[in-house]
Order: sequence, then C-alpha cells, then structure tokens
Amino acid sequence: MLQLQTKSSISAETARVAYAAFPKGNLFMTMRDEIGTLYSDQDFEALFSTHGQPAVSPWRLALVCVMQFMEELSDRQAADAVRSRIDWKYALDLELTDPGFDFSVLCEFRARLITGDASQNLLDNLLKQFTERGWLKERGQQRSDSTHVLAAIRTLNRLEGVGETLRAVLNALATIAPEWLRSWVPDEWFGRYERAVDEYRLPKGIVARKEYAETIGRDGMQLLKAIYDDETTPQWLRQIPIVDILRQTWIHQYYVDNNQVCWRTAADLPPAGNRFDSPYDPDARYGNKRSTTWTGYKVHITETCEPDSVHLITNVETTHAHLSDVDQTKPIHEALAAKGLLPSEHIVDAGYVDGDLLISSKLDYEVDVIGPVRPNTSWQAKVPGGYDNSQFVIDWDAHKVTCPQGQTNSSWSPGNDKWGNAGINVKFSRPVCGACNFRSLCTRSKTDPRFIRLRPQAEHEAIQSTRQQQKTTEWKENYNIRAGVEGTLSQGVRAFGLRRTRYFGLPKARLQHIMISVAMNVVRMVAWLRGTPHAKTRTSRFAALAPT
Repeated sequence: MLQLQTKSSISAETARVAYAAFPKGNLFMTMRDEIGTLYSDQDFEALFSTHGQPAVSPWRLALVCVMQFMEELSDRQAADAVRSRIDWKYALDLELTDPGFDFSVLCEFRARLITGDASQNLLDNLLKQFTERGWLKERGQQRSDSTHVLAAIRTLNRLEGVGETLRAVLNALATIAPEWLRSWVPDEWFGRYERAVDEYRLPKGIVARKEYAETIGRDGMQLLKAIYDDETTPQWLRQIPIVDILRQTWIHQYYVDNNQVCWRTAADLPPAGNRFDSPYDPDARYGNKRSTTWTGYKVHITETCEPDSVHLITNVETTHAHLSDVDQTKPIHEALAAKGLLPSEHIVDAGYVDGDLLISSKLDYEVDVIGPVRPNTSWQAKVPGGYDNSQFVIDWDAHKVTCPQGQTNSSWSPGNDKWGNAGINVKFSRPVCGACNFRSLCTRSKTDPRFIRLRPQAEHEAIQSTRQQQKTTEWKENYNIRAGVEGTLSQGVRAFGLRRTRYFGLPKARLQHIMISVAMNVVRMVAWLRGTPHAKTRTSRFAALAPT
C-alpha cells in the first residue's frame, strides 16, 4: 500500500549534524539544497496498491536507485549507506535514527518500474524539472553516439551454449517438477550435465566435438519429446520460458536428417541477431562495431551541447547489440519530440545518417541532422577520373541521365531493390557503351552497358549536397562539436558502470541505463551550480608544440 507524501522537511537535527560533518558540503547535500528531492510519491502512485502493508516511500527508493549509481554501489551497499551515512540521510530527508530498509526492497522497486512500464519516467520527470527551472531548453544543439554494453553472462562458444542451455532446463525442471523428471531421466545424464559446461572439459578435436555436440542434441531432443508428450507430461511445463529457449536453440543449432539429430555447420546458422548466446540472458546478442565484438547490448546516449550551458543527457536508448545505429535516429527524434526537447541541430556520426533521414528529420521534426554521409564505395569513385554516379547529369522530370561523354540512358525503371528500398534503375545502350573510348573508367564488364542505381530524387540530392558541404571548413568546425559525446560515454563507462549490465534482460538493462543517465545529469548539474566549467579537450605535450 502506498502512503503518499506530499512534501518533505529536513529535521533540524539531521541538518545540523550533516553540516557539521561536511562543512564544505558534498555531492548529495548540494543536490538536496540546490535541486531538491527529484521525485515525489505521486510520480509512482500507479505502481502500488491502495491496500495492504505500507510501502517504503517510493520517491526515496527512486532516489536511492539513482544515488547508488553515483557511487557504483550494490543494493546491499546502498541500503547500508541509507542506514549509516549522514549525507545520504540528509538527501533522503530521514531522521538520524531512521533504521532504513532491507536491500531486497530495491530489487522489488525496480521490478515495479519495469512491470508498470515506468522506467522512462525516472529520466523524463527529472528533465521536466530542469526545463521548468530554465536549465534545459528546446531547439538547441544535441549530439548522439553509441557504445557497446557487455551482458552479465559468461561468453560461451556454440558447444558450451547448447550444453549450458540443456543444463539450465534440467535444473529448472528439477526445481519445479522433480518427480516427473526423476521418473524417466537416463542415469548417464547426471554425469554429463551435473556441472557447468566449460571449454577445458570439452573433447579435443573437430570430430570428437561434433560427436559430443550431436550427443547433446539427441539428449535435448529426447527432453523436448518428453515435455511435449500429452499423455505423460502436464501442459504447464511447456509454458516455462527456459523450455521455449531450449526449443528455439535446437532449431538454430541442429537439424534432423533421416531421424538423426545433426549439428549445423557455421554456414548453415541463422543470423547472429536471431540466436541465443546464453540461456541465462536470452536478450543478449552478438554485436560488432568496427574491430570490437561483444555479447550484450548497445546503448545510445543523446545530450545537449550548448557551449554556455550545462550538458545534460536528454535521451537514452538501449537496444540489442546487432541493431545498427541508423535504425535509432528516428526513435531518438520521436522520444525527444514527446518530451518537448527536440534540437534544431542533431550532430551524429556517419552511422546515424542516411539519405531518407536527412529529409524526414527536417520535414517531420524540423531537425537538421549534421553528420557525414558515407562515401561512395564504388570502384569508379576510387579510380582517378572514374565515372561514379556523381559524374552523371540527371534530368528528373524528363527521366534523362547524361554520362560525362554526353550519351543518354536508354531506360529508366523505378523499383525496389531486394531489401525493399525504393530507387531507380538506369541503363545505357549496349552499342553506345561498347563503342566508348572511356569504357574502362565507367564499367568493368566486357559486354554489358553501364548500369546505375539511383535513390529517389530528394534522397539523391540530399546525399550529394551533404557530401559537398562536409568538405567545407565551416561544416567541419560545426561537426567537431560531436566529439564531446565521446567524453560522456567515457564518463559513463569509467565512473558509473555503463559498460556492463548488472541484471539480465533488455528491460532491466534499459532501466539501468536510465538510472545511470539520471545520476550523470545530477552530478553534472551539481558541478554546474558550483561553477565548475566544462572540461577542455586535452592536448598532448608534443601536440602543444605545434605552430599555431
């Protein structure tokens, strides 16, 4: 049961002792004095029942969840801090003699936030307060970037993965249906799956490992048949999430040929984004970004970057690791629009930029996406004097394309490519291309004429225009502002635990990143109120010697 607290008042004794213990103040005391308590019980009213045992004040639990990330504390350590530290009692408006609460309450509160779909409220309510106080404004400059996040699991190879998946199901069934499992399970399974499946215990050699993998596959198939036997097995066993993970993993890793369970080759596996890397965190996915590979998630941070104001995180998106950055540009704009915090310029790296986004962001949200367009990767663009697409003159109304030698196209065919992207297929005449003296700069085919794939007019022109703009000094100076978000990611990783998840599953990882974003905003706001200037980009001693 939730007992609403409409206002708080710090006891005179708590304030006196706090200021005596910290005469110069500290982070949490300045936060309480300058910003306030951040939340109220009304913010979480929908998450609690009106009947039953009184709950610990939700606004305090929310603030504790944020404060523990300011100091990278565990739940147990945070609960101890509430009981023993004067600055925490001052920030939470507690009496010096308050006994605090059991650390498990924090886990229960996070579960309520996720179940009630209220995780985002932690950040949005804080941003609303900052907006009302004039610390945060719409239509400025903002920047975004992403970084990889490691799941709280052990990295497994394929063989370890199937073995651990089967072992996890057996442990779950042994807990909830021990008599059913004991009634039929083969004796040799106890020696095979009683311990964790580790690399150093696995057979050596390709042939031996394949045989072992297929042994696990047959065991898993036998277990699935037993679970889905309508005559001997209760139907509710099929509803256990780990059972479905086993079923899907066996589809991904095995196939049946002549009633034999066979181990798939690497070339026959589904895409990495569709496979489970661990039964203990089925949301964790394999991802790669340039030379970095990992299993887990990806977090996208968006922050303000006005030079004369505090830099605050306005949005955080947590996704599966395999999803590309460009897929998050539109969701970021949608989220910022819902908060009333859209920028006029959104400065991002090339991963977030696409021709369609350059247009739609301006039309739908009045946001100029500032970021480099990926270069033309065709061989013609890499050869000196080559005839890449930019060398052709296009008359969109007349459906006419003129090559650098003055020849025009023979066909113009709008249509989607194999990925469903709209575009235009342009083809030139075979006799004309065959007689051209500059054919080596245009096509490598010995017989076919030149073929060009164009994007729709608006996208084509936007990409070509951006490629020209990004060569100018003015554009480069404006784009340099984006580099500051790298420092934000570094601060999140080094001081707030952004790199590694504490919990299992995408919803919990998203909640963790939201709480980290709130903690970073509070720390930055306190530093700004104390008059701490923005950190400047560090220059190496050697670079400082360069002539200006």
